[in-house]
Amino acid sequence: MKQRLHSRKATCSSHGQDSSYFSGWEEYEKNPYDPLTNPSGIIQMGLAENQLSFDLIESWLTNNPDPAGFKRDGESVFRELALFQDYHGYPAFKNALAQFMSEIRGNKVKFDPNKLVLTAGATSANEILMFCLAGPGEAFLLPTPYYPGFDRDLKWRTGVEIVPIHSSSSNGFRITEQALHEAHKRALKRKLKVKGVLITNPSNPLGTTMTEPELDILINFAVAKDIHIISDEIYSGTVFDSPGFISIEEAIIGRKSYHEIRKRVHIVYSLSKDLGLPGFRVGAIYSNDESVVSTATKMSSFGLVSSQTQYLLSAMLSDVEFTRSYIAENQKRLKERHDVLVSGLGRWGIECLKSNAGLFCWVDMRHLMSSKDFEGEMKLWKRFLYETGLNISPCSSCHCTEPGWFRLCFANMSIEALNLSIQRIGSLVESIEEGRKQYRRSIGGSVKKTLGKWI
Repeated sequence: MKQRLHSRKATCSSHGQDSSYFSGWEEYEKNPYDPLTNPSGIIQMGLAENQLSFDLIESWLTNNPDPAGFKRDGESVFRELALFQDYHGYPAFKNALAQFMSEIRGNKVKFDPNKLVLTAGATSANEILMFCLAGPGEAFLLPTPYYPGFDRDLKWRTGVEIVPIHSSSSNGFRITEQALHEAHKRALKRKLKVKGVLITNPSNPLGTTMTEPELDILINFAVAKDIHIISDEIYSGTVFDSPGFISIEEAIIGRKSYHEIRKRVHIVYSLSKDLGLPGFRVGAIYSNDESVVSTATKMSSFGLVSSQTQYLLSAMLSDVEFTRSYIAENQKRLKERHDVLVSGLGRWGIECLKSNAGLFCWVDMRHLMSSKDFEGEMKLWKRFLYETGLNISPCSSCHCTEPGWFRLCFANMSIEALNLSIQRIGSLVESIEEGRKQYRRSIGGSVKKTLGKWI
């Protein structure tokens, strides 16, 4: 018998990257839009990056040359940084990050740096928490629609299953108590032990913040079922409109069950969205459970944040005057860009879910589909990708049960590219409407011809 050359993990198809979300990226990479060299290329609207405030960070770097040059008071700290490899993290950076996280939440909650675990981005943070809290044959409940990458991040290497908590456009895709219990029952039918609920707040892909009643329902459910809550809050600094953001850490304060639930509440954070630094690979886990902090810290050694990155960002985040100014200006720019997309789509009769956060809009294109099912959604998605030159994310990739919704990102491109995207969408709308008119005319002509023969 021939020996298998690769492991089962390397050859299995459970990586979650076989969805339209990743397929769209592959097509974009073959034909990327460039205003000068490839003006007819595909515009990337499937990437939730924040490129709107780089000038603010670049200005800070210009005015603070020492951190970027690995100096302290003009003296080189290169050797110190080159040798630093403690997986507990650079103390100055952890203090600054904890302070920044509190600042984003209006200082309504304080974070203890000793309860922070640094990771190579939020992807690593979420996977580490899965390893700490669950295993094969166990599951986490996730509200739909959810970020397509979770199928890879949470399941592939851990063996943990995801059970969707279905939501509906009828209430703005809000979590309900009934939906939580139905998801729990479905998990038990699959003989899966439910270990917790993972939420993204603000939501990716909805761009909405969870309300206080929603958080109460979630916390009560977790207490009743004796399970964990993971709150992925990587978009917490992008909230640009009311209602405001309520962190899960704030939501549990003052509850009778506070001491019971606090050790089962875990937060994931990152600087990829709020500061627009995904390439720096800076993520974090915050937990009140000492065992989780200890285990996660050991696991973080497989994906550490570099010492020079920690040194640079510790100086930047410690500059409170800068961070406050940055957060306010960035939120202002996000709202302006959001409004451009919403109003632009509105001119073509396309509506968006009312949102107040994030780098994207959840867009209702059900009326543009040729059929009201997921086959119709995929046909429309392919027209956007291949005919119109836009990579957008269909709701089926986000496990939404209502075909025809799409996530469109607006913060990863220039305003000129966004306006061109809206123009291309309008062209497709016109093409679809013209096609329908021609079909109705052909049907009408056929009916008249048949009726004439009958008479």
